[in-house]
Amino acid sequence: MSKKDFFPQRPKDTLPNNYQTLKEEIKLLLSQGREKAFVSVNTILVQTYWQVGRHIVEFEQNGSEKAKYGKELLTRLAKDLTIEYGKGFSRSNLFQIRNFYLKFPKIQTLSGQLSWSHYVELIKTDSDLELNFYLKQCEKENWSVRELKRQMKSMLFHRLALSKDKKEVLALSSQGQEITHAKDVVKNPYVFEFLGIEQNSVYLEGELEEKLIQNLEKFLLELGKGFAFIGRQYKINIGSRHFFVDLVFYHRILKCFVLIDLKRGEIEHNDIGQMNLYLNYFKNEENVEGDSEPIGIVLGAYKDHILVEYATQNINNQLFVSKYQLYLPNKKALEEELLKIMDKANE
Repeated sequence: MSKKDFFPQRPKDTLPNNYQTLKEEIKLLLSQGREKAFVSVNTILVQTYWQVGRHIVEFEQNGSEKAKYGKELLTRLAKDLTIEYGKGFSRSNLFQIRNFYLKFPKIQTLSGQLSWSHYVELIKTDSDLELNFYLKQCEKENWSVRELKRQMKSMLFHRLALSKDKKEVLALSSQGQEITHAKDVVKNPYVFEFLGIEQNSVYLEGELEEKLIQNLEKFLLELGKGFAFIGRQYKINIGSRHFFVDLVFYHRILKCFVLIDLKRGEIEHNDIGQMNLYLNYFKNEENVEGDSEPIGIVLGAYKDHILVEYATQNINNQLFVSKYQLYLPNKKALEEELLKIMDKANE
């Protein structure tokens, strides 16, 4: 006798026609259940670590953050807890848990959207302004831990804050980045360290464009929330001449096209004039009902501020000139510049 005689298979045609629907509904329920379980477990874990941190601080410092705590306590706790509960309670982990409580002394401020791994990154920040900004952005944009690490490493908060006054910096920290105007989507500088191009390497504008497209996911993360990629070398016809916009996006929040022109070296005045031409064309030929006026960004490695000031004077279009760099910004320099903004407002 064959195996089929012992294990007869049910004929497929005996199943109801809506069996696939039933299976998909069950799969959806299981996925939702697992996701809810993960969120629930994560919330409990974060709150438990907060309580552990509170007990350590209160025992060690009698509730005073300024008092000096003893290193021996964390070392002893790490050994005892590891014996009882296994991995996860090294001295460095306990230090993170303790610091977590000090950074978030009120349990009500904890977010149910963020994992413990998110908080481990957040507590590395140097100031409450930074911490609050990245916390809000994680919630608003649903950043993964990997995305959070990249944005913190590229000093996103500082790059956005340097173009604002003290009042706007405080609002940025407490509310996150609110995109309501064209200038809100522009950074200075943009950081393309993810391309892996060395600072002094020789490369062409086309090669830079190609690498950005190859790393489109990371490029979109650097551009910020709301960008949708439309195309590269976007052809426009004006009279008998053809022009090509390097990169074209659509911003779903501002409801407008965003044109980006890449320049390998210093931005010249004719680059600004050319972008103005593109914006006029898009405004009249590409926009449809409901679209806002397009935004143009001329992006180069260098820019002369005085030249840019004169070249953009009396231009009615939403045209911005910004820099990009192929390496991470100098953290100390950005912090010092931000501190000047905050101090100047207090004078």
